[in-house]
Amino acid sequence: MAKQVKLKAEPRSETGRSAARKLKARGVIPAVVYGGKEKPQPLQVSARDVDVMLSHASGENILVELDIAGQTRTALVQEVQHAPIGSNVLHIDFHAVSMDEKLEAEVPVEAIGTANGVKNFGGLLEQSLRTITVECLPRDLPDRITVDVSGLNIGDSIHVRDIQLPSGVVAKDQPDLTAFSVVAPAVEEEPVAAAATEAAAGPEVITEKKPAEGEAASVGAAPAKEKEAKK
Repeated sequence: MAKQVKLKAEPRSETGRSAARKLKARGVIPAVVYGGKEKPQPLQVSARDVDVMLSHASGENILVELDIAGQTRTALVQEVQHAPIGSNVLHIDFHAVSMDEKLEAEVPVEAIGTANGVKNFGGLLEQSLRTITVECLPRDLPDRITVDVSGLNIGDSIHVRDIQLPSGVVAKDQPDLTAFSVVAPAVEEEPVAAAATEAAAGPEVITEKKPAEGEAASVGAAPAKEKEAKK
């Protein structure tokens, strides 16, 4: 399940780049929480606390209990903006949720085990889906969904409908979408065999067309006529 962490936050009154630079100098990160029945609320959180929160996260979905000036709001980490150079966090978006209302979220999909078709027959495992959209209560939201692919042979596939989800979690993607499949390896023609085939065929020979007998006579007669005319 998604790990729930506590994070202390403070309301933020100033916005804009200048205010963000001032916060950064103090070791503070601007944030915002939106969703639910309340208006979006600008926040600021400690950069150190954010680093701890992200380092302990076991997946992309982080359920956060925000302590905002003594009031508690439960939210999911929606987006974390990083600096183009380095890994410093520039801004965080939180999406407020209710623990009693279902939500939709994308959950990473990971393969476990080695497919039989790969292990014993040289096949290739293809992963067509990296995430699956699910619906559930916040407390049931999984960090990731693992799929055992060890039973797949060449030509076999696992679709969304085949994936075993945790209790209370329902897939919202099309059931017939392929998540994993094992395909036969591509067979390439060996260079030696190709060269041998070309050698056996031999080079293309272009022969000069021999002129017809009448053509040869007319070509040779022209100089004789010129000599006779000069006389």
